Amino acid sequence: MGNQVNQRAELIARRALFVVVLAGCSRGGSNADPSESAGNRGVVDTISTRDSSVAATPVHMAVVTRGNLAVIVSGPGRTDALDVQKVRAPFTGTLQSLDVVIGDRVQGGQQIGTIISQASQAALNGAEVMLRDARTATARSDAERALVLAKQSLIESPLRAPRAGVIVSRGASQGDLLSPGDSIVSIASASSIVFVAHIAQSDLQRIRPGQRATIEAPGRTASAEGTVHGLLPADTSTMSVPVRIDLRLSDVVVPIGLFGTAHITVGARTDISIVPSAAILRDDVNGTARVAVVDSVGRAHWVSVAVGVQQGSSSEIASPRLASGTRVIISGQVGLPDGSRVTEATADSTAITSEGAAPATR
Repeated sequence: MGNQVNQRAELIARRALFVVVLAGCSRGGSNADPSESAGNRGVVDTISTRDSSVAATPVHMAVVTRGNLAVIVSGPGRTDALDVQKVRAPFTGTLQSLDVVIGDRVQGGQQIGTIISQASQAALNGAEVMLRDARTATARSDAERALVLAKQSLIESPLRAPRAGVIVSRGASQGDLLSPGDSIVSIASASSIVFVAHIAQSDLQRIRPGQRATIEAPGRTASAEGTVHGLLPADTSTMSVPVRIDLRLSDVVVPIGLFGTAHITVGARTDISIVPSAAILRDDVNGTARVAVVDSVGRAHWVSVAVGVQQGSSSEIASPRLASGTRVIISGQVGLPDGSRVTEATADSTAITSEGAAPATR
C-alpha cells in the first residue's frame, strides 16, 4: 500500500515539474529582445541583397535602333578582260630587249622593247667575227669598214603598246629568235577589265543593269567598286548565271584572274528594327531564331524572331516589332535561362562570350 502512495506522489511531482518548464519557455520567448530580432533581420536582408548581386550574370548589351539596310545579293567570281591585244614580231628577227613584266601597266604608244631583223643582225655578227679574226692591218681595216656599214644598216624596230592597259602574259624573252606574227606580250585594255560574278538563278530576277556592286578579294585591304553591266550566257552545267560587273577606273591595278566575292545592292529596307547580328541565336535544326531581351529590372527574356536582311554586322528583325531603345544581349546569352538577372559586364567581370551562328544574308 505504501509503495502505491509513493509511486503516485512521484508521478504528481513529475507533472508539476513539466508545467514549470513549459511556463519558463513561454516567458523566455515573449521576453526576447526586439532590437536583436531586427538586427538579425538586417543581416539576413544584407546577405539576400549580396546573393542577388552575385547571381546576376555579366553580359554585353546593345540597343535596338530604327533605320535602313541595303538588300544585297552576293556571289563568287573572278576578274577577266574583255579586250586583250597582242604585240607581235613585225619580221623575222631577234628580240633585243623587253622592258615589261606581267602586271605592269603601260600607256598607249609606250615603247616596251626592241627587235632586230635577222639579216641585219647576221651582217653585224659577221663583221664582228671578221674584226676578231683579222691578222693583218689590211684585214683589220676591211673588217672595221664592214662593221661600220653593218651598224649603219642595222634594222632595229621599237615595240610599242597599242593602247593603255596591263601586261597579262609574255610569249617571248630577250634574245629569242622570232618569226613574223609571233606573240611577244599580251595587253589587256584597262577599260576592259571586269568582274564576272556567278549569281544563283533564284536571285537573277532582282539583278538590273546599273546597280552598284562592291568586290571583296582575299588579301586585298580595299574593296573595288563597280556597276552591273548585264548578264552573260549561262553555263548549263551550274545553277548560277554569270553577271558582268564593270569596274571603276582608278589608280589601283586590279589583276586579271583575281578571285573574290561580289556584293550587289538590289534594294533597301527602310524604317526597320535593327540589332547587331551577334544578338541573334539560331537553331539550324528547327530553323528558328531568337534574341535575349532585357527588361527594365534587368531580367533577360527570350523572344522568337523572324530575321530579315543583313548588312555588314547589322541584321533586321522583321517580326515582332521591337521598340527602339530595347536592350538586347550580344554576348553571354548562350545557355542563359529565361528570366535570369543580368548586368552589363565590366572590365573586371567575366562574361561568357557568345558563339552565335553566322548571320543570314538575303
